[in-house]
Amino acid sequence: MHQPKALQRIIDTYFREPSRSVSVKAGTQVLKQDGYNDKLYWVKKGKLSGYLNKENSELTARVFRVEQGMFFGVHSFFSRTFMASTTVIAETDSELAWIDLNTEATESEIYGSFSEQFMPVMVHELAQRQMITGIQALEKEKALQKLYAAEQMTTLGQLAAGIAHELNNAVGVLSSKTEGLQSAICHFLAESKPEVSPFIDLGICTGQSSTSAEARKRAKELQEKYGLERDQARQLARAQPKGDIPDFWLENLDEALQYWDMGRDLHDMRLASKHAASIVRSVKQLGGTDHARQPDIDINDTIHKSLSLLQSNLRRVNVVLRPAVLPTITASTTELVQVWVNIIKNACDAMEDTPEPQIEIITRHSKNRLLITISNNGPMIDEATRRKVFQPNFTTKKGGLQFGLGLGLSIVLRIVHSYGGTIALKSDPEKTKFRIKLPIA
Repeated sequence: MHQPKALQRIIDTYFREPSRSVSVKAGTQVLKQDGYNDKLYWVKKGKLSGYLNKENSELTARVFRVEQGMFFGVHSFFSRTFMASTTVIAETDSELAWIDLNTEATESEIYGSFSEQFMPVMVHELAQRQMITGIQALEKEKALQKLYAAEQMTTLGQLAAGIAHELNNAVGVLSSKTEGLQSAICHFLAESKPEVSPFIDLGICTGQSSTSAEARKRAKELQEKYGLERDQARQLARAQPKGDIPDFWLENLDEALQYWDMGRDLHDMRLASKHAASIVRSVKQLGGTDHARQPDIDINDTIHKSLSLLQSNLRRVNVVLRPAVLPTITASTTELVQVWVNIIKNACDAMEDTPEPQIEIITRHSKNRLLITISNNGPMIDEATRRKVFQPNFTTKKGGLQFGLGLGLSIVLRIVHSYGGTIALKSDPEKTKFRIKLPIA
């Protein structure tokens, strides 16, 4: 260990005498708290720890640690109390050198009295103790923060479990009643108006598969080609997003669109009830409940489900999907959907004031990993915020309805880590990008 010159002189002058040197085995008690001590020790080799025992209690805490080149016994020796303030025990086999009350000052005419010469030792020891105290204070604060966060998460998890239970009952009713209503309507129409069954069946089976932008473009083409009214063309574009329009649609277009629209509503109701049930289950993630993981889960499929959940948030956002053909993995669809929903929803919120908002989602696989990149062209996230976004209870959503609990990305991080994966965030003025890596096996 490198020492300042003054301190090195003290060591070379006073702690090289073979007669004032001793070897101790690991576990040896060198000093006992409140016991007599008239020596100043210097550690030639090894490691020792000082322990403080609370009076009339079994509580014991390690308050310092010394190793090669460090001193102990400073307080009792220089204060002349000759009473050890801690119990010092060797952690490893160690070699110690010491001075005692009989040790005389050398070269006092040059370096001053004994106390003056040993001032560097006292300063050095004080600095070491202050550093140790500071580190302990930081560790204590870190432990307290973890404890507070754990307590908050536990409370929130209990609330989430209760809410999930109540919502699950309501969603279950909606789901079963939607299925029953669909069956009853289809049965009734098949008997009373069989000619409209193709329209309602198409709505039920496919719903609206085109985006709003695609539907607007298609409506203009249909309006010109078939001489339709504007509202008719828009609705027909949603029902028939591609190809020529079959003649039986045009025979009574208003009725055809009416029943297709009814079928689409039933389709959306059924899909929404399934999504709601999935979200209710994912809420339990707040409480740390494990989700059953199934084999043969397609990452691309979970991303599509996330986009379906976020249709209202994505109305003005251009979503660019660049999926690759991926191997399937063993995973929980609910957990993965929750990951994508949180990241994409945050991106939508961030791009609220972006003129032409865009989200790009790329999936790839390399060797034994899946790579998922979700980027947006919203404002840059500054470095200070980037360091905190994955921490529990941190949120930038403060005003109006854009409030947040600061749990979304912390849950994302927890889920990704539970798969043995990693997540990284990069941001510059042009793009903010989340990059997730998941092991295939």
